[in-house]
Amino acid sequence: MTDPENFEEIGHVLDRDADIEISTHARPHWAQAGTITFITLRLIDSIPKKVITRWDQLRCEFIARILPAPTDDWRADRDRLPDASRKAFDKQFKRLREDTLDSCLGQCPLRDPIAAQIVLDALKFFDGDRYLLGDTIIMPNHVHLLVVFRDANAMRKQCTSSMRYTAWRINDHLGRQGHLWQSEPFDHLVRNEKQLEYLRDYIEDNPTKAKLTQGEFLYRRSDRAF
Repeated sequence: MTDPENFEEIGHVLDRDADIEISTHARPHWAQAGTITFITLRLIDSIPKKVITRWDQLRCEFIARILPAPTDDWRADRDRLPDASRKAFDKQFKRLREDTLDSCLGQCPLRDPIAAQIVLDALKFFDGDRYLLGDTIIMPNHVHLLVVFRDANAMRKQCTSSMRYTAWRINDHLGRQGHLWQSEPFDHLVRNEKQLEYLRDYIEDNPTKAKLTQGEFLYRRSDRAF
């Protein structure tokens, strides 16, 4: 493995004066070399389609109460909201997503201890080489982790690689077939030290919030302070 000290920048919070790469697929993704990133990987059945459709309706209703002439594209309309309304919008629907994930919908194959260990072992394997891995929680239908990549391309490639490998291993272990992961992870650049501590606490407290018992989740707290 490569010595982590060879990373150009080691685990800093967002530098607003440095370059930020923004790419858009289903949603915008911000990336900045060496910045601590909070990533959520969720299973494909963790949020049913009817729930997502309902969220889209709620988003449009939220925007319609503020903008005089909303369009049919809530993503574009969100960018037109005043700053305070946009922050309230993001906060409301982030909470909806988190609460839904913590309801443990879907088949929840990661509740199986061996399946959960497959994911954690895969994430740990390249720690210190391709990335720096921080706190990690494997929940029944999703995974949260703090991680540092050298650049945006490394993050995209590694997420794809990890999801493909763990899907194959877990499907083989459980005797199942088909897609396992939602194709596009959620990622968030950590803005400041206060937010970093909040996210570390959030990861640790996630099983309690979801009312899980020992054996239904796998938690790893890192000694790395970035």
